[in-house]
Amino acid sequence: MTRSGLVEALAHQFKQLTPADTKAATDTIIEAMMAALAGGGRVEIRGFGTFSLSYRQAKLGRNPSTGAEVQIPAKAVPHFKMGKELGERVDTQQ
Repeated sequence: MTRSGLVEALAHQFKQLTPADTKAATDTIIEAMMAALAGGGRVEIRGFGTFSLSYRQAKLGRNPSTGAEVQIPAKAVPHFKMGKELGERVDTQQ
């Protein structure tokens, strides 16, 4: 599902809201989640899952075309851990 698909699903379920309202609501939720993660926090949606940050240490890599060593800096990357309810729903879809 894409962001526009989510907006359409919300507009379909909440007919009293305009498409602009559902787009604003979706954008607000996504922005709040990104701000929480950017601030070092975590986002927990019960039944769905938890978004948090994982930290990768700096390391030495290699450029595959030249073989030259390249320093890869440390960085934070988003991590998602699936919730129990989502896991159960996904598991039954096989």
